[in-house]
Amino acid sequence: MQRLNKGKTPRRPGPKKASNVEKDPVGVYCRIRPLGAENEECCVEMISSSTIQLHAPDGLKANRNGEYKETQYSFKKVFGINTTQMELFGDVSKPLIEDLIHCKNGLLFTYGVTGSGKTFTMTGSPGEGGLLPRCLDMLFNTIGPFQAKRFVFKPDEKNGMEIQGQVDALLERQKRDSQPSVPKTPSSRQRADPEFADMISSEEACKSENVDEDCCYSVFVSYIEIYNNYIYDLLEDAPFDPIRPKPPQSKILREDQNHNMYVAGCTEVEVKSTEEAFEIFWKGQKKRRIANTELNRESSRSHSVFTVKLAQAPLDADGDHILQDKNQVSVSQLCLVDLAGSERTSRTRAEGNRLREAGNINQSLMTLRTCMEVLRENQMCGTNKMVPYRDSKVTHLFKNYFDGEGKVRMIVCVNPKADDYEETMLVMRFAEMTQEVEVARPIDRPICGLAAGRRHRARAFKDELSQRLEERGRPSSADDPALMNQLVESLPALPHFELLDPADDQSLPRLIEILERRLRVRQMMSEQFDKTATTLKSMVQQFDGQLNAKETFLQDQRCKLSEKEKIIMSQKTELERLEKKSKTLEYKVDILQKTTDMYEQDKRSLRHELETREQRLQREQAERRRMEQRMQGMVTDTKLKWEKECERRVNAKQLEMQNKLWVKDEKLKQLKAIVSESSISSSSGGGAGGGGGFPPERPDKPERPSREKDHNMARSASPSALHGNVFKTRGGGQAVQFTDIETLKQELPLASSRKRRSGSGEGASQMEDIENRAPVASTSSAFGYQKRRKPY
Repeated sequence: MQRLNKGKTPRRPGPKKASNVEKDPVGVYCRIRPLGAENEECCVEMISSSTIQLHAPDGLKANRNGEYKETQYSFKKVFGINTTQMELFGDVSKPLIEDLIHCKNGLLFTYGVTGSGKTFTMTGSPGEGGLLPRCLDMLFNTIGPFQAKRFVFKPDEKNGMEIQGQVDALLERQKRDSQPSVPKTPSSRQRADPEFADMISSEEACKSENVDEDCCYSVFVSYIEIYNNYIYDLLEDAPFDPIRPKPPQSKILREDQNHNMYVAGCTEVEVKSTEEAFEIFWKGQKKRRIANTELNRESSRSHSVFTVKLAQAPLDADGDHILQDKNQVSVSQLCLVDLAGSERTSRTRAEGNRLREAGNINQSLMTLRTCMEVLRENQMCGTNKMVPYRDSKVTHLFKNYFDGEGKVRMIVCVNPKADDYEETMLVMRFAEMTQEVEVARPIDRPICGLAAGRRHRARAFKDELSQRLEERGRPSSADDPALMNQLVESLPALPHFELLDPADDQSLPRLIEILERRLRVRQMMSEQFDKTATTLKSMVQQFDGQLNAKETFLQDQRCKLSEKEKIIMSQKTELERLEKKSKTLEYKVDILQKTTDMYEQDKRSLRHELETREQRLQREQAERRRMEQRMQGMVTDTKLKWEKECERRVNAKQLEMQNKLWVKDEKLKQLKAIVSESSISSSSGGGAGGGGGFPPERPDKPERPSREKDHNMARSASPSALHGNVFKTRGGGQAVQFTDIETLKQELPLASSRKRRSGSGEGASQMEDIENRAPVASTSSAFGYQKRRKPY
């Protein structure tokens, strides 16, 4: 039986993106904090308003040659050590608040090494408020007069916003006021919290002029932290149990119908003033996890995200109330993120929980870097690799900013001290890479179809009506209950009496008089009302005439606007053509730049190789000169040595020859002695025979010496033997030192037996087998003889 293939769950299609969406690069700024001490070594130098240069500290070799390698990095703008918080806010955060008011999202986060001033840049200190309090101050200074009443806007549980009616909002406010535990909005008369009383001075307050007055606004804030890759709500009021305290519950991320990520179940608080918003922030800030490390006394151990959400809806045609249409509600948000600093455990000496926290912080920052790298590769190379947003809660939460639309800005905080040089290098590389990532440019929201200036006209009408009523000594408010009481009291009072008789002549005329007076007052009021109605009617007619004139003028302006739009369209077409041409040229310039970089790299490598070979050649030449000097010394030493050796050998050879001559002389003497002894023995034998009666014989004629006799005589004399010792020489060979000469001697075999017998008495003393003689040679340096052997 064939098994059926199990179908996979179809993937939900993502939001369709326009092919011609305009994109802007991520704005990256750099801020340099001052050194902690004047005598500290500095490794960062600000070259211009957009460029910094890093110097390697003393004792650190950046390349193989041991020379310091200086690197430069460019940013959108660089803020030096003398930059104030107001200057930083004006360049970085103020455009984000203006976009927030115009329904555009924004993301601002600080990045850097631990102890580089990220929290100070975001929060600030008394007298030097950071970006967060200044953003809140500018927002409320701009929308303050146009805020809706509390609880008119109400967040739903799906990252959306609902509009409540006046009655429901009033009930919500009464319910809130009846709960004493709920904090009230602080007023200007109350004493401000000293934690943020001096954050922003009145001279530094600012506002935006481009605000839509025909809308109502409400601000909601939330504050979360990401600790060990878990999300916690810092504004959640969890019940405190002193006996069994419960740890805070983590939150989860979800995706709404517009494919935007949000924290499910996060507390969103509606605020109406800067003081209230910062009080909420400080409430959550006290719950944030901080710890003391070797590098920072108050080191953030988590990533914090403070979200400012602005809800706005247009007014109705009368300009009095908000349109009760959920589709007309626009919600924009600004996320202010204070990332925890990257750190090395070898420097912080973290242990236990601190070590685990540091590992999670570094892991989340590494995931952020990986996402940026993949985004850049997809945008520059046209690939479609999956961006690992889900590997970290930080990147997963802000996924819609990089894939959707919104303005993203990053402030790189740098500590210029030399100890942070290596970590600062990594931060600079990440910042340089982030500047190449592009995000979609936020689009403008559609304009409401109602006429502009509704709030202004309604306010002008109310002011005019109040002024007219005040001129007549009447209350300005027609809905005020005191007005009716005053009108009733203005009529003549009815007397208190009892009518007992229909023919009463006193009470009835008096009552008739009072009623006539009341009638006259009523007629006067009616006439005044008619006059007022006539005046209002004429004013309305006048307003209608002005409105018609304005509509005519508006029609003319629309015609002019259409002509301008045509011109703009033609210019836009030309601009697109020029942009395409510019992109083509930029692409060519990039290719040429890459080629130039390759050639420069090859040039540097070849130059480095040439320098290396020159150094090697110089070393070889120096070695060759040293070898020549050494060989010359060795040749001189060897020459002297061999001269001494030749002299010694000549002396030894002379001594050897003298020894040989001496041996030959000895042999010759022995031979003469033998010959003389033999002749004596023969003569003595002849004399004895004559005495016995034999006649004396004539001596034989001496024989002529021959070679055979000499040969036999030589054979009768045995050669001498030399005794000596063998020892090793310094060069590894062997030498012989002669100590004795041994001479062997025997009788010649050619002599007759008779002569042996007759000469046995004398031969006993002469026939010595071995004769020892004194040594004749030594191995002294002047006269010795040595025989060298080659080493095996």
